[in-house]
Amino acid sequence: MSSTTATGRIQSTLRRFLDNEASGGLVLMASAALALIVANSPLADVYFHALHVYIGPLSLLHWINDALMAVFFLLVGLEIKREMLDGQLSTWSRRILPGAAAAGGMLMPALIFVAFNLGNPASLRGWAIPTATDIAFALGVLSLFGNRVPASLKIFLAALAIIDDLGAVIVIAIFYTTDINVVALAGASVTLGLLFVINRAGTTRLPAYLALGIVLWLLVFASGVHATVAGVMLALTIPIKRTPGTPEARDEESPLHHLEHLLHRPVAFVIVPLFGFANAGVSLAGTTLTTLVDPRTLGVAAGLFVGKLSGVLVTVAILVKLKWAQLPATANWSQMTGVAILCGIGFTMSLFIGLLAFDDPSIQDKVKIGILTGSALSGIVGSGVLLVSRRKAVAKAA
Repeated sequence: MSSTTATGRIQSTLRRFLDNEASGGLVLMASAALALIVANSPLADVYFHALHVYIGPLSLLHWINDALMAVFFLLVGLEIKREMLDGQLSTWSRRILPGAAAAGGMLMPALIFVAFNLGNPASLRGWAIPTATDIAFALGVLSLFGNRVPASLKIFLAALAIIDDLGAVIVIAIFYTTDINVVALAGASVTLGLLFVINRAGTTRLPAYLALGIVLWLLVFASGVHATVAGVMLALTIPIKRTPGTPEARDEESPLHHLEHLLHRPVAFVIVPLFGFANAGVSLAGTTLTTLVDPRTLGVAAGLFVGKLSGVLVTVAILVKLKWAQLPATANWSQMTGVAILCGIGFTMSLFIGLLAFDDPSIQDKVKIGILTGSALSGIVGSGVLLVSRRKAVAKAA
């Protein structure tokens, strides 16, 4: 075999991996595992110190969580808008099952967390931590089963997670906003208005939107509303229509599709794994049984593992029983149960909300342990259920 041929095959394999949406979840898993290893190794002091080194006005950790994650939220907003207008959520018949399941999957984890923390009013601020599903992580696990899981279930999970992300953004904007700077908020409102004006004027040049988007981020950051919300606000103004003069253009040539395509790889393979590496690192040296049974740790873990499963599965069962919706095509209840359990993988958004909910590093560590525990249980048990359901289906067919 020539070296040229071998190189071509390697490049082709790498390209397929990068183009696979679920691959980002696999990279995220690796970055989270690496963070845990480093945080509990002789490099721990270097790791934690580096995150708090200031680069200009912000620490490295804040640049990642406030600036880079705004790009992640921009991509989330683009996906939400595309799916709502031109995708799997474009009609009410398509929205009802994943939409209702997402609502149930947010309500039950929140109630479970509250139940564990009723005795401590200050801890109730973390009620939203277990409500989010990590689309990259969950799809990454689901991708390991290949065509052994119906494509309709993958679509259902992706749609549910997208609606879930929308709910998380609304929760962040409403419940995790600090003191408001009225002047900066007014400036952000004017900037957002300008974005809608140029949209209505038919402007399709992305640099115009991105330049105003940077101004919007700066003003939102100064306003007290979390800066990442600016990413979603900007996404809502990006045109999805085709470029004028090219009526037969492919969707990818629409400004929204083009920007989404540009952001997919850097977000999936750089920004989100970097966020995971920077925030998943928690030292387990001082972990005791007391830490593991802390109401915040248990509330998050149980909320993700039990709350997501019960909230999603019960909601789906009610809708199917009432004949308001049907199970995804060719899927059975065992497979739906497995996917409902996978919804408990709440890594990225749960970590993000946890950092907003609590300032105390010791409480953040307990929350992180709960997130890692609940997400790991959801991933392992959900995979097991899907594996068993597949074997039963094969045996029944034989």
